[in-house]
Amino acid sequence: MYIVFSLVTLAVFLFCVCAGSVSVPVKDTVTIIVNSLLGLPIPEGMSKFIIWFVRLPRVICVALTGAALSICGAAMQGLLRNPLADGSTLGVTSGASIGAVLAIAFGITLPGLSGGGTMLMAIAFAFFSLIFILALAYRLDYSLSTNTIILIGVVFNMFAHSIVSLIITFAGEHVKSIMFWTMGSLSGASYANVLTLLIAFVICSTVILCYSRELNAFAIGEDNARNIGVNVKRVKLIIMIAVSALIGVCVSIGGTIGFVGLVIPHMTRMVTGPNHKRLLPASIFSGAVFLMLADLLSRVVLNPVELPIGVVTSFVGSITFVYIFYSSRKGR
Repeated sequence: MYIVFSLVTLAVFLFCVCAGSVSVPVKDTVTIIVNSLLGLPIPEGMSKFIIWFVRLPRVICVALTGAALSICGAAMQGLLRNPLADGSTLGVTSGASIGAVLAIAFGITLPGLSGGGTMLMAIAFAFFSLIFILALAYRLDYSLSTNTIILIGVVFNMFAHSIVSLIITFAGEHVKSIMFWTMGSLSGASYANVLTLLIAFVICSTVILCYSRELNAFAIGEDNARNIGVNVKRVKLIIMIAVSALIGVCVSIGGTIGFVGLVIPHMTRMVTGPNHKRLLPASIFSGAVFLMLADLLSRVVLNPVELPIGVVTSFVGSITFVYIFYSSRKGR
């Protein structure tokens, strides 16, 4: 099964690198990538700049972001035993958005690191949001029950959106940049972004994958999981921290991209079943494929105008989710 997922992901990746406003033949694309990696000369007439410096870092960032959001959504749905949960259920996405919007609105930067201020603020506010939500949940419910966490997450999301709207009101000439960023875009992705996403993805997804057995135990209820030896509170905290860190990095680089963590795990579960040992790795591949195709659609559907990728994922994801929900209800 994983061989099929890998081949499909590789084929979609190559197709997305080749296709666009300027189409490049597959043979030329492969030649440019291989020769650039090996330090060999590129034949004249090939679009090296378009492939190597524009499309390749962008498609890699899109694939990593899709994989990250998807595995976060699958983990949160398993952890909270709620099909409507995804990586933003804790309010971490909204918290990261507050930090990033503040950095854009007030021009917060790090010397020598392009976009470093936005990234640092997004990650910091993602962690602050997590700490605040968990602290409040613990204050109200010492057992950190699922219902309490979801309720506080929903309330915090509404609060965060109001803060973002307030910041936009006073953003002045940065309003256009903030609005485009809030709709999600990876058009300016660089190899520095690739490295940042790759490091965060490898570390956080490894942590999540290591707890696939515990996530299976959560499916039968927290009390039953506790009875078979699962440290419920510890597992919750570790997975939530990993999800928060990964989402914070994704939001800082690509903005707010919705529905990936909500819809893709549902679709993947139909193929792999509910076992998280198969579901989590498969969600990585399916999330990457979905977001790469969505990004390609955003680039070509209204060429030369480029749509924000968040608009495409929200449009496709909402329709898909309604279809999945209708089909499941009809099946029952």
